[in-house]
Amino acid sequence: MSKFSDKHKTPEENSSVSRIKTGSFERRLSLTRAGIVVGTRMTGHMAASLFMNKDKRAAKRKKALSQQAQYLVEELGKLKGSVVKIGQVMALYGEHFLPPEVTEALHTLEESTVALDWAIIRGVLFEQLGAERMAQLDIEEVPIGTASLGQVHCARIITTNEIICLKVQYPGVAKAVDADLDAVAQLLKIARVVTFGPAFDDWLEEVRIMMHREVDYHLEAKTTDHFGDLLKGDKRFVVPKVYFEYSTDQVIATRFELGENVSSPLVAQLSQSRRNALAKSALELFLKELFVWHEIQTDPNFGNYRIRIGESGQPDQVVLLDFGAVQKYPASFINPVCQMISSSYNTDVPGVIKGGIELQFMNESWPESVLTEFAEVCIAVLEPLAKDCATAGPEAYNKQGEYCWRESDLPSRIAKRAAVSAISRYFKIPPKEFVFLNRKLVGVYTFISVLNGQFNGSEILKSYVDRFVNEPAS
Repeated sequence: MSKFSDKHKTPEENSSVSRIKTGSFERRLSLTRAGIVVGTRMTGHMAASLFMNKDKRAAKRKKALSQQAQYLVEELGKLKGSVVKIGQVMALYGEHFLPPEVTEALHTLEESTVALDWAIIRGVLFEQLGAERMAQLDIEEVPIGTASLGQVHCARIITTNEIICLKVQYPGVAKAVDADLDAVAQLLKIARVVTFGPAFDDWLEEVRIMMHREVDYHLEAKTTDHFGDLLKGDKRFVVPKVYFEYSTDQVIATRFELGENVSSPLVAQLSQSRRNALAKSALELFLKELFVWHEIQTDPNFGNYRIRIGESGQPDQVVLLDFGAVQKYPASFINPVCQMISSSYNTDVPGVIKGGIELQFMNESWPESVLTEFAEVCIAVLEPLAKDCATAGPEAYNKQGEYCWRESDLPSRIAKRAAVSAISRYFKIPPKEFVFLNRKLVGVYTFISVLNGQFNGSEILKSYVDRFVNEPAS
């Protein structure tokens, strides 16, 4: 079968590997060797800069750390499997623990597209599905997508002509998660790029839980089906149907859904009103996940979303592709978060502080001025959604008075304000749940900015704030 090949080939489609290192000893050896190399190099750089002045020494260390971080990433990339996924997660959520040079380098892991040889993937499929079910499928040998934990192949169900996607997990990946995470943590320690402590250990365990959830394809299949039910009838979204008869421990079969990348020129050419509608859909989906369902897709990777451009008067839709990183949050976490958001919406400084203290995000022993500044920063984060947008300058609005998410430069303004305020001296590592939730919020904002959304989100948020005030999570 070749009808999918021309449209979905990747730049490196002819590049593939015949195996990935899944043996615990083999992978630990590779990572330990890399850590020792980097640690030794960093020690050498520190010794060489011992007699430099403070500024030159800092600049030299920064350059050396950047170079060695890139080396570490190259070594991680060679291993594929869960090691790469762990690196990607650390790139997204490690800003509180890792130097920026390391997180910047780790972000490049997301660009890996080398596939595993078809012969290996075919073996996994036969092992998981058996000869009888394999005979029912006509499978495209060239993958339409590759990732750190597996790759996706299109297939046709011969008897019905339905086109499906088979997401196939690389062999040995699930069993290697714990050893890989421990090995990466040890690598960071040997390379002297992280300071271990209770907060880091707590965060590391959260990554461990997330990784086990990512490789649990039975759970992902059920979660995908669950979200399909939640969004049934909502024409703004498409959740692929799950074919449980072709889904196993290492294979998920879903309906093939067409769509464009969020940053596609075809999407950018849509009218402002159509792009606004898509952006509002993404925002409302996040708010519904948080305020209503308490289940949130925490992976903001744009690869998890597609835009289906409507034709002949049909509405544009957001296609949701990956539910492996969905987390369900308890009321003990949801309520303080919603309290902070609701209070920020209403410019209620004491309410924001109350929620932050309950989350252990702030400490009531902090000076009042610091607590107030922290609350005001939280309020500023909700600038596009607040009733009162006084924190935004006129450049953040178009001629119709609509908020311009891309031009507002909100993320950099917030970062600069936090960096120069007294918060930086008191701020501690936030709860692990908040780290993941914050990253999702940044992902939603980025999604809207890429679409160049121009609208005020206050009315959208208001309905959820009102709901929370009347019906807190239980």
